[in-house]
Amino acid sequence: MGAFNDAVYEVVQQIPEGRVATYGQVARMVGRPRNARFVGYALHVNPEPGIIPCHRVVFKDGSLAPGFAFGGEDAQRRLLEAERVEFLADGRVDMQRFAWEA
Repeated sequence: MGAFNDAVYEVVQQIPEGRVATYGQVARMVGRPRNARFVGYALHVNPEPGIIPCHRVVFKDGSLAPGFAFGGEDAQRRLLEAERVEFLADGRVDMQRFAWEA
């Protein structure tokens, strides 16, 4: 899984500040469209949390990962809000406005 994880990290580093990508989108970009769950596993063991912006990866409906590895859902939201990503009333990222079009 080392090569897969490395490919995931490479894609995630391309997500611009103030934008989010989905687990499925990252999986498609690394050539493994059915492996969104494994993208999550790779991000959970992110070797460079300050450099690989795993907080910019969300579920396809804009919801946040409840098990965000580096401080939980609240930490992920704070990091995104610091980048001016806005949320809907139900707590999901506004995907219409903030989804990354790679």
